[in-house]
Amino acid sequence: MKKLNLIPVALIALFALSSCSETIDSDIVTTEPIDKTVEEEITEIETPINVIDTNNTDQMKLGAFSISLNVKDLATSKEFYEKFGFSDMGGSMDMNYLIMKNGNAIIGLFQGMFENNILTFNPGWDENAANVENFNDIREIQEHLISEGVETGPKIDSTTTGPASMMITDPDGNVILLDQHR
Repeated sequence: MKKLNLIPVALIALFALSSCSETIDSDIVTTEPIDKTVEEEITEIETPINVIDTNNTDQMKLGAFSISLNVKDLATSKEFYEKFGFSDMGGSMDMNYLIMKNGNAIIGLFQGMFENNILTFNPGWDENAANVENFNDIREIQEHLISEGVETGPKIDSTTTGPASMMITDPDGNVILLDQHR
């Protein structure tokens, strides 16, 4: 049986359809030239209110993400995660916590410091704990979350700058720590 290459057929059909200057149902399609590009149409879409707009983006810059795990035995957990390719990045066994990294993935192992696992964001840091130029300050993030109706705990003094943190609980009871170190 002879195989038919459909790519040229599809391209010809597409070209034929796009070059039609009239249609059967003139109420649906017009032969008038289109004045706007797709990009122009997209920019006219209404943007939601209460969105942080830093450097013309609508995405909060929360910084490095990691999960902080409550572990029973720090040495056992360290050995386990090393099998996944994680290596020490910070902390110490003497301080009962380790920060471990594998590529861009970061986990914190904490023994006896908190009850449940915590999702952690570090505004102002990348995944190597290096300062980043453009980020949303934790005070700006808190103001945005409050405007969205999120309970953020004690208000961070907006007249201050630098390190600050806040803990939020999501609707499922997961704790989120926003911890700005700079």
